[in-house]
Amino acid sequence: MTGIETADGTWSDESDWEIADSIEGDESGAHLPMPTLAVVGRPNVGKSTLVNRILGRREAVVEDVPGVTRDRISYEAQWAGRKFLVQDTGGWEPDAKGLQQAVARQAELAMRTADAILLVVDATVGATSTDEAVAKTLRRSKTPVILVANKVDGERLEAEAAVLWSLGLGEPRLVSAAHGRGTGDLLDDVLDVLPETPREDLGPGTGGPRRVALVGKPNVGKSSLLNKLAGDERSVVHDVAGTTVDPVDSLVELGGKTWRFVDTAGLRRKVGNAAGAEYYASLRTKAAIEAAEVAVMLIDASVPITEQDLRVISMVVDAGRALVLAFNKWDLVDEDRREQLEREIDRETVQIRWAERVNISAHTGRAVQKLVPVMETALESWDKRIPTGRLNNWLKEVVASTPPPMRGGRLPRVLFATQATTRPPTFVLFTTGFLEAGYRRFLERRLREEFGFDGSPVRISVRVREKRERVKK
Repeated sequence: MTGIETADGTWSDESDWEIADSIEGDESGAHLPMPTLAVVGRPNVGKSTLVNRILGRREAVVEDVPGVTRDRISYEAQWAGRKFLVQDTGGWEPDAKGLQQAVARQAELAMRTADAILLVVDATVGATSTDEAVAKTLRRSKTPVILVANKVDGERLEAEAAVLWSLGLGEPRLVSAAHGRGTGDLLDDVLDVLPETPREDLGPGTGGPRRVALVGKPNVGKSSLLNKLAGDERSVVHDVAGTTVDPVDSLVELGGKTWRFVDTAGLRRKVGNAAGAEYYASLRTKAAIEAAEVAVMLIDASVPITEQDLRVISMVVDAGRALVLAFNKWDLVDEDRREQLEREIDRETVQIRWAERVNISAHTGRAVQKLVPVMETALESWDKRIPTGRLNNWLKEVVASTPPPMRGGRLPRVLFATQATTRPPTFVLFTTGFLEAGYRRFLERRLREEFGFDGSPVRISVRVREKRERVKK
């Protein structure tokens, strides 16, 4: 007889193993460091529209209201076979105060850290005092700068754009970001000045930094946590809920490693209830979760767990990402609230007992460094692969001690199992009949008891095999 002994002691045809091999696979997730192009300028000159044109897709939030982009956001772009990061920034105002002052600092930081800069000016308005102030700053920069005259939709504006030579940044490139005019030539010029690699290799090795999404409802402290971890103001923080509109990429050194954090907009109760920029920001947040490897879910520990919190958690789990629950504002939690919170956690998060948990205060910095080991544990689980032989030896013992329930008067046999993928760990069970959801949950619990997987979702699917004759020699 040829074949493999299965979990219940019978034999399986080797063709089953060929099927299992065909569904195995893994992605390394390697990302080589890329140079950064920063897009700067005063508010409402069309920076985000130009970013979208460069990307060839709608990523940056665009709305006919000045100041929609508040933080600096990085997107991956490609032109003529070369990859680079495009960093969108909030409008730069030299005399800005309050929130706008914080936005201005973001733009200035982008100028200092980028490998090349696009200064965007509205050709229909001409050079304003703000444009002149930005140009004066950029003329002192050692970073290559390209002046972009945007909204040039006809020959009349081409002649008027010539006055922008006065900014002292060389020939203005005439484009219409809305219609795509001149953007191809602009990108050719960008590649001429953009280095092949960034000025600094910020990621250790060739694997690139692990990607972390900071998620949670509005005003839960995501931006404050990012700033505390980074040790500077990476995100705009303001005492107005919903300050973050776009995801914000930040490379942060923690625990001897570089991590890529994305500070996302707070998710509303339902995307359909959002309008305009909020709607597209919600889509960007979903995309940030999809692009991340681990999500740090911030929950306000000082108030009851809400439906919004649970909805965001479900979104992370559905996306198959590793998960850390960070109960923030712990400095506001007294003994009575702690007891109440424990009861809420037992009641509301019963389906994600596997999630890593840490109590922090982004405001005071309490225990924020404890996030590093729990993120590492969650990612290790997310990446974990169990050898097929070991997996089936375990499965044989579990099925023998607790067989699956009868279905339609028949007892389903579990033939064997294989781990199809990692990220998240996904297991396929080959059986002679359907396994009830309750039994699959039982197998998941036993799987976690045996192999760990703390901080990562685990997926189990069933493939029912048709009854076949045994293959003999």
